[in-house]
Amino acid sequence: MSETVIRAPATPLRASQPSAIRLGLSRAAIETRMFFREKDAVIFTFSFPIILLVIFGSIFADDLEGTGLNVSQLYVAGLIGSAAMTGFQNLGINIAGDRDDGTLKRLRGTPLPAGSYFIGKALNTLFISFVQVVILLTIGVTMFGLELPSEAARWATFVWVFVLGVFGSSLLGIAASSLPRSAKSASAVIAMPFVVLQFISGVFIPIGRLPSWLVDIASVFPLKWMCQGFRSVFLGDAGATLEVAKSYELDRVALVLGAWVIGGLVLCLMTFRWKSRRDG
Repeated sequence: MSETVIRAPATPLRASQPSAIRLGLSRAAIETRMFFREKDAVIFTFSFPIILLVIFGSIFADDLEGTGLNVSQLYVAGLIGSAAMTGFQNLGINIAGDRDDGTLKRLRGTPLPAGSYFIGKALNTLFISFVQVVILLTIGVTMFGLELPSEAARWATFVWVFVLGVFGSSLLGIAASSLPRSAKSASAVIAMPFVVLQFISGVFIPIGRLPSWLVDIASVFPLKWMCQGFRSVFLGDAGATLEVAKSYELDRVALVLGAWVIGGLVLCLMTFRWKSRRDG
């Protein structure tokens, strides 16, 4: 006589959810592939700071009295700061477009957390900005006599200024993407303040030649401190006399950029929207 064995129903295996950081890394890889598929955007993104550096560095090549430096080298450091902050402009405009055409709304229907989306955008911007900086440094060394630092401490300063600056400006760009009412107005709304910031933060005009009230306004935003940090790396002690405080104030640079990373994250969490205003 056969015996029937009754087995308890198998407990379904619970699929483990990848961590937010892992999802963010995967999102960064997707964002990077999507960026390089847009050939015209790639060409414009990388060529624009190069054109500015070549034009400004060639026209304004006078020596800076008493420093052993020239204006071209000052532009290299300033444009590196500007390149590190392009995430503000690119993310502000691109995310506004993604929100307007429904891309973000569709992403909201997936298990992707908002934090992973932010991580993916910030890491993608970090990579693109790093490539821009390498290109600008190559041009600065080969065309304008920029001397790369030989001390490890100055390269360490470059790393933390670059990372804090890119993450802070990226988060600020994500938060600012909620300001335009539509994708059509995003370029005007986002690009205008970025251009103004470049002029008052020491990118195109030496910070010591600006009126004090403009310097006070620029001091609120991260770009002024990013440029100041990069000048400390690439111009060394000789360039400190060009600063308003006659020093690079690296402790204040770290404090302000760190505050913008935290403040930018808070702004993102408070203002980020997956839907456009017409979708409610």
